[in-house]
Amino acid sequence: MTRPLAVFDIDGTLVDSRASIHRAAGEAARALGLPEPSYDRVRQIVGLTLDKALHVLEPGLTTAELADFVAAFQASFRAMYEAGHEEPLYPGVMESLRRLKRDGWRLSLATGQNRRGVARNLARPEWSALFMSSHCAADGPGKPDPAMLFAAMAACGADAASTVMIGDTSHDMAMAVNAGVHAQGVGWGFHTHEEQMSAGARHVARDFPDLEAALDRFASAAVLA
Repeated sequence: MTRPLAVFDIDGTLVDSRASIHRAAGEAARALGLPEPSYDRVRQIVGLTLDKALHVLEPGLTTAELADFVAAFQASFRAMYEAGHEEPLYPGVMESLRRLKRDGWRLSLATGQNRRGVARNLARPEWSALFMSSHCAADGPGKPDPAMLFAAMAACGADAASTVMIGDTSHDMAMAVNAGVHAQGVGWGFHTHEEQMSAGARHVARDFPDLEAALDRFASAAVLA
Protein backbone atom coordinates (compact mmCIF):
# COMPACT_ATOMS: atom_id res chain seq x y z
CA MET A 1 0.00 0.00 0.00
CA THR A 2 1.30 3.46 -0.93
CA ARG A 3 1.92 5.68 2.08
CA PRO A 4 1.38 9.26 0.89
CA LEU A 5 3.70 12.10 1.85
CA ALA A 6 2.33 15.46 3.01
CA VAL A 7 4.88 18.27 2.88
CA PHE A 8 3.76 21.29 4.88
CA ASP A 9 4.80 24.91 4.67
CA ILE A 10 5.04 26.58 8.10
CA ASP A 11 4.28 30.32 8.01
CA GLY A 12 0.64 30.95 7.13
CA THR A 13 -0.12 27.23 6.89
CA LEU A 14 0.58 25.73 10.31
CA VAL A 15 1.72 28.83 12.22
CA ASP A 16 -0.05 32.20 12.27
CA SER A 17 2.93 34.50 11.79
CA ARG A 18 1.10 37.28 9.93
CA ALA A 19 1.45 39.91 12.65
CA SER A 20 5.05 39.13 13.59
CA ILE A 21 6.36 39.09 9.99
CA HIS A 22 4.67 42.42 9.24
CA ARG A 23 6.03 43.88 12.48
CA ALA A 24 9.59 42.71 11.75
CA ALA A 25 9.45 44.13 8.22
CA GLY A 26 8.20 47.46 9.57
CA GLU A 27 10.82 47.67 12.32
CA ALA A 28 13.60 46.75 9.90
CA ALA A 29 12.44 49.37 7.41
CA ARG A 30 12.35 52.08 10.08
CA ALA A 31 15.84 51.10 11.26
CA LEU A 32 17.15 51.78 7.74
CA GLY A 33 15.09 54.92 7.19
CA LEU A 34 12.86 53.21 4.63
CA PRO A 35 9.09 53.69 4.37
CA GLU A 36 7.18 51.18 6.47
CA PRO A 37 5.63 48.61 4.11
CA SER A 38 1.92 47.85 4.19
CA TYR A 39 0.70 44.41 5.21
CA ASP A 40 -0.46 43.79 1.65
CA ARG A 41 3.06 44.33 0.31
CA VAL A 42 4.63 42.17 3.02
CA ARG A 43 2.21 39.25 2.57
CA GLN A 44 3.21 38.94 -1.09
CA ILE A 45 6.84 38.11 -0.25
CA VAL A 46 6.23 35.50 2.46
CA GLY A 47 7.55 32.08 1.47
CA LEU A 48 10.58 33.38 -0.42
CA THR A 49 14.04 33.23 1.13
CA LEU A 50 14.56 36.29 3.32
CA ASP A 51 17.14 38.06 1.15
CA LYS A 52 15.04 37.51 -1.99
CA ALA A 53 11.86 38.57 -0.16
CA LEU A 54 13.35 41.82 1.13
CA HIS A 55 14.88 42.54 -2.27
CA VAL A 56 11.38 42.27 -3.78
CA LEU A 57 10.14 44.63 -1.07
CA GLU A 58 12.93 47.18 -1.69
CA PRO A 59 14.47 46.46 -5.12
CA GLY A 60 16.54 49.66 -5.16
CA LEU A 61 18.84 48.69 -2.28
CA THR A 62 22.53 48.04 -2.85
CA THR A 63 23.95 44.67 -1.84
CA ALA A 64 25.27 46.16 1.41
CA GLU A 65 21.97 47.91 2.16
CA LEU A 66 20.06 44.70 1.52
CA ALA A 67 22.35 42.85 3.93
CA ASP A 68 21.59 45.53 6.55
CA PHE A 69 17.85 45.14 5.87
CA VAL A 70 18.09 41.37 6.35
CA ALA A 71 20.08 41.82 9.57
CA ALA A 72 17.56 44.34 10.92
CA PHE A 73 14.65 42.00 10.11
CA GLN A 74 16.38 39.12 11.90
CA ALA A 75 17.21 41.37 14.87
CA SER A 76 13.55 42.31 15.19
CA PHE A 77 12.54 38.65 15.31
CA ARG A 78 15.25 37.84 17.85
CA ALA A 79 14.02 40.65 20.08
CA MET A 80 10.46 39.32 19.87
CA TYR A 81 11.52 35.81 20.87
CA GLU A 82 13.80 37.04 23.64
CA ALA A 83 10.76 38.88 25.00
CA GLY A 84 8.85 35.58 25.08
CA HIS A 85 6.88 35.88 21.83
CA GLU A 86 5.80 32.70 20.06
CA GLU A 87 3.58 32.57 16.98
CA PRO A 88 0.39 30.59 17.64
CA LEU A 89 -0.64 27.53 15.71
CA TYR A 90 -3.80 27.85 13.68
CA PRO A 91 -6.78 26.16 15.37
CA GLY A 92 -6.99 22.53 14.31
CA VAL A 93 -3.32 22.09 13.36
CA MET A 94 -2.36 19.49 15.94
CA GLU A 95 -5.54 17.47 15.56
CA SER A 96 -5.02 17.27 11.79
CA LEU A 97 -1.33 16.40 12.04
CA ARG A 98 -1.99 13.67 14.61
CA ARG A 99 -4.79 12.23 12.51
CA LEU A 100 -2.64 12.14 9.36
CA LYS A 101 0.14 10.41 11.28
CA ARG A 102 -2.31 7.84 12.68
CA ASP A 103 -3.62 7.21 9.18
CA GLY A 104 -0.14 6.31 7.96
CA TRP A 105 0.88 9.52 6.23
CA ARG A 106 4.52 10.52 6.07
CA LEU A 107 4.93 14.17 7.11
CA SER A 108 7.63 16.67 6.19
CA LEU A 109 8.27 20.43 6.27
CA ALA A 110 9.38 22.77 3.47
CA THR A 111 9.72 26.41 4.51
CA GLY A 112 11.32 29.69 3.59
CA GLN A 113 12.54 30.03 7.19
CA ASN A 114 16.21 29.59 8.05
CA ARG A 115 17.45 26.58 9.99
CA ARG A 116 17.17 28.45 13.31
CA GLY A 117 13.49 29.07 12.63
CA VAL A 118 12.93 25.43 11.73
CA ALA A 119 14.64 24.30 14.94
CA ARG A 120 12.47 26.67 16.96
CA ASN A 121 9.33 25.18 15.43
CA LEU A 122 10.51 21.59 15.79
CA ALA A 123 10.89 22.31 19.50
CA ARG A 124 7.09 22.65 19.75
CA PRO A 125 5.47 19.75 21.63
CA GLU A 126 5.22 16.61 19.44
CA TRP A 127 6.59 18.22 16.28
CA SER A 128 9.91 16.40 16.22
CA ALA A 129 8.04 13.09 16.44
CA LEU A 130 5.48 14.01 13.79
CA PHE A 131 7.77 15.12 10.95
CA MET A 132 10.17 12.72 9.23
CA SER A 133 12.26 15.51 7.71
CA SER A 134 12.49 19.28 7.41
CA HIS A 135 13.83 21.40 4.56
CA CYS A 136 14.47 25.13 4.43
CA ALA A 137 16.00 27.93 2.42
CA ALA A 138 19.40 27.38 4.05
CA ASP A 139 19.61 23.93 2.46
CA GLY A 140 19.67 25.21 -1.13
CA PRO A 141 17.45 27.06 -3.60
CA GLY A 142 14.30 28.47 -2.06
CA LYS A 143 10.75 28.48 -3.34
CA PRO A 144 9.54 28.22 -6.08
CA ASP A 145 12.56 26.05 -6.99
CA PRO A 146 11.58 22.38 -6.45
CA ALA A 147 14.79 21.45 -4.58
CA MET A 148 13.15 21.26 -1.14
CA LEU A 149 10.42 18.95 -2.41
CA PHE A 150 12.91 16.69 -4.15
CA ALA A 151 14.87 16.54 -0.87
CA ALA A 152 11.72 15.75 1.13
CA MET A 153 10.75 12.92 -1.23
CA ALA A 154 14.26 11.48 -1.06
CA ALA A 155 14.36 11.70 2.75
CA CYS A 156 10.93 10.10 3.17
CA GLY A 157 11.13 7.47 0.43
CA ALA A 158 8.26 8.93 -1.60
CA ASP A 159 7.70 9.69 -5.26
CA ALA A 160 5.91 12.58 -6.92
CA ALA A 161 2.70 10.63 -7.49
CA SER A 162 2.28 10.03 -3.74
CA THR A 163 3.36 13.51 -2.57
CA VAL A 164 1.26 16.59 -1.85
CA MET A 165 2.60 20.05 -1.01
CA ILE A 166 0.38 22.00 1.40
CA GLY A 167 0.89 25.75 1.61
CA ASP A 168 -0.74 29.14 1.67
CA THR A 169 1.16 31.05 -1.02
CA SER A 170 1.59 31.09 -4.77
CA HIS A 171 5.28 30.31 -4.13
CA ASP A 172 4.29 27.01 -2.48
CA MET A 173 1.97 26.13 -5.35
CA ALA A 174 4.57 27.00 -7.99
CA MET A 175 7.14 24.85 -6.17
CA ALA A 176 4.70 21.93 -6.19
CA VAL A 177 4.06 22.35 -9.91
CA ASN A 178 7.80 22.56 -10.60
CA ALA A 179 8.36 19.31 -8.66
CA GLY A 180 5.44 17.52 -10.34
CA VAL A 181 3.59 16.94 -7.05
CA HIS A 182 0.00 17.68 -6.04
CA ALA A 183 -0.48 21.36 -5.11
CA GLN A 184 -2.87 21.85 -2.17
CA GLY A 185 -3.56 25.37 -1.01
CA VAL A 186 -5.03 26.66 2.25
CA GLY A 187 -7.16 29.77 2.53
CA TRP A 188 -6.18 31.15 5.95
CA GLY A 189 -2.63 32.41 5.34
CA PHE A 190 -0.89 35.08 3.28
CA HIS A 191 -2.07 34.65 -0.33
CA THR A 192 -5.61 34.69 -1.65
CA HIS A 193 -7.56 31.79 -3.13
CA GLU A 194 -7.20 33.37 -6.58
CA GLU A 195 -3.43 33.90 -6.24
CA GLN A 196 -2.91 30.26 -5.26
CA MET A 197 -5.17 28.87 -7.99
CA SER A 198 -3.40 30.96 -10.63
CA ALA A 199 -0.07 29.49 -9.49
CA GLY A 200 -1.29 25.90 -9.93
CA ALA A 201 -3.23 24.91 -6.81
CA ARG A 202 -5.62 22.02 -7.43
CA HIS A 203 -7.78 23.08 -4.49
CA VAL A 204 -7.67 25.68 -1.71
CA ALA A 205 -9.06 24.46 1.61
CA ARG A 206 -11.42 26.70 3.59
CA ASP A 207 -10.48 25.20 6.97
CA PHE A 208 -8.77 22.15 8.44
CA PRO A 209 -11.78 19.80 8.02
CA ASP A 210 -11.87 20.81 4.34
CA LEU A 211 -8.11 20.20 4.09
CA GLU A 212 -8.44 16.76 5.68
CA ALA A 213 -11.19 15.84 3.23
CA ALA A 214 -9.02 16.94 0.30
CA LEU A 215 -6.08 14.91 1.61
CA ASP A 216 -8.33 11.86 2.05
CA ARG A 217 -9.30 12.16 -1.61
CA PHE A 218 -5.66 12.46 -2.62
CA ALA A 219 -4.67 9.44 -0.50
CA SER A 220 -7.42 7.31 -2.02
CA ALA A 221 -6.28 8.22 -5.52
CA ALA A 222 -2.63 7.54 -4.64
CA VAL A 223 -3.48 4.08 -3.28
CA LEU A 224 -5.50 3.21 -6.38
CA ALA A 225 -2.64 4.36 -8.60
